[in-house]
Amino acid sequence: MSTRTERAKQAILRALDEIGGAAGAARITRRLAAMGVDLQPRTVRFYLLRMDRDGLTQYVGRREGRVITERGREEMACANVFQKLGFVAAKVDALGYAMSFNLDTGQGTVVANTGFIKQRDLPRAILRMRPVFERHFGMGTRAALARQGERLGSVTVGRGTVALGTLCSVTVNGVLLEAGIPVQSRFGGLVEIADGRPVRFVDLIEYTGTTVDPLEIFITAGRTQVLRCAETGSGIIGASLREVPSAALDDVVRIRGRMQACGLGGILMIGRPNAALLDVPVPEGRTGIVVVGGLNPLAALHEAGIPLTIQPLAGLEHIDAFVPFEDLALKGRRLTPYVD
Repeated sequence: MSTRTERAKQAILRALDEIGGAAGAARITRRLAAMGVDLQPRTVRFYLLRMDRDGLTQYVGRREGRVITERGREEMACANVFQKLGFVAAKVDALGYAMSFNLDTGQGTVVANTGFIKQRDLPRAILRMRPVFERHFGMGTRAALARQGERLGSVTVGRGTVALGTLCSVTVNGVLLEAGIPVQSRFGGLVEIADGRPVRFVDLIEYTGTTVDPLEIFITAGRTQVLRCAETGSGIIGASLREVPSAALDDVVRIRGRMQACGLGGILMIGRPNAALLDVPVPEGRTGIVVVGGLNPLAALHEAGIPLTIQPLAGLEHIDAFVPFEDLALKGRRLTPYVD
């Protein structure tokens, strides 16, 4: 199969996946155009016939069109990993740009992470997450809870399941961009904390060099110590390094205080212009900032042995969905009786 054909096939699979249901060639063509892919409806139909034979798509009907199959999703996930390098960095930039939260009004959308657990595990999950929020090792002091049939981010909660939402650290990007301050997301990693103070990065993954969210990698690999850190003040938690123009440093410090005041605090450290931060070099004219990992409360659940599915960068959600953690804890206790 030629490179051109492979790229067209992958683009059509991605378009169908993003549409989220059956679609005909005309609708797929419009979605491809929005993705920057120029294919005519006739060409799309030709590829779809071949993809039907390969089991990647399935014909539903003349009016409905086609849907992507499970095999098609597997093909999309596995094909050409080099083309997907930088996907996380691009998604970070896109979500930060798209969010609409305004510090002046306290309204708008923010970027969410989600963790899906069984409803019966909710009381134990709240118990494990509480010290993480109390130590401010999460992205702010707010969290969200969605029950069966409700939506959080871009996903509807399934039967017998609840979704716990945390503020994604990309929310910091969006707030700074709203203030006219460009942000470069460089690394996701692990930070060593000693007596409540950040000491150094112990692991880093460059956003432009990965196809998976860096902190998700570290959580599933068992590299975090969020529970221990929340209980003792020392351990290893998720964090990321971003850069801002040094000329905007005073504004960044001011915005950090305003974010903390409305429960969105997540900036752990602000460096000095042109100086390394936690031993990570920063280019001339730039200043480093360390942002707490929004997935840290969910990492605590993984460390506690609570089965969960993590979805970082889960999409945009209105700020009103996120309430102070103690309010969420009260709601959770009413939803499910505690069983240890």
